[in-house]
Amino acid sequence: MTEHILCAVDLTHSEDARSLLREADRLANLYDATLSVVTVLPDYNSSWVGSFFKDGTLKEAAQAANEALHALVKSALPDREQVQHIVEIGVVYEQVLKAIGQSNADMVIVGAHKPDMADKLLGPNSARIARLSPVSTLVFRM
Repeated sequence: MTEHILCAVDLTHSEDARSLLREADRLANLYDATLSVVTVLPDYNSSWVGSFFKDGTLKEAAQAANEALHALVKSALPDREQVQHIVEIGVVYEQVLKAIGQSNADMVIVGAHKPDMADKLLGPNSARIARLSPVSTLVFRM
């Protein structure tokens, strides 16, 4: 039985994220499950590019992402009272897998764009999450 759903969203695609959140909410209501939402920021700090940014930039970005995630969830799910918000920094699929464990989710929902001629498979992050997830994974086509 599904008791806790984790929904992974990309803040740079807000309309797709809203659709994904609404689907996760429907599933959570169906299962009478709790809901967590995770977004992942890339970690540029450890790369050469990171040396061009002032100290604290990544922390500020994480705070802004947390605020944006709260606003996105509130706009997409105005009637949902309890949602755990998670902002991670790093490689997307690795951090979503980490968030599954940290949130004790027993289902994860991720989005994937419809394949075109250049991309016949799931996106690399959704495919890796589906393949490596220790819990049931729903890939929602955008």
